[in-house]
Amino acid sequence: MQMDPLADALAKIRAYEQRGRKEVILRPTSNVILNVLSALQKSSYIGEVERIEDGRGGKFKVQLLGRINKCAIIRPRFSVKYSEISDYEKKYLPAVGFGILIMTTPKGVMSQSEAHDEHIGGRLLAYVY
Repeated sequence: MQMDPLADALAKIRAYEQRGRKEVILRPTSNVILNVLSALQKSSYIGEVERIEDGRGGKFKVQLLGRINKCAIIRPRFSVKYSEISDYEKKYLPAVGFGILIMTTPKGVMSQSEAHDEHIGGRLLAYVY
């Protein structure tokens, strides 16, 4: 725990989803975690994300929808060209059109489909399905 806050956050989300919980509190907060959560929210994997300031770095309150089967970070964070995105989809996702890769690009954190539409590459952060 606490070696990689993004990995800890995704592991906690997955554990709470498997237990059937409706919400999870994530601590500590960071902009990367917020951007990944917003990418998950855009893809309808999670519900509302609320940032709570508690004077100790804050925390996120995330509403779970029960749609996540597996989520994890990708280490090392591979650099991916626009033309290679489909190869990494085959490597990390179980089927075509099932799940998303989350990437950090020059235009911000987004899913692989948004990066494909923008014709840009980036670095892989995580996968969710």
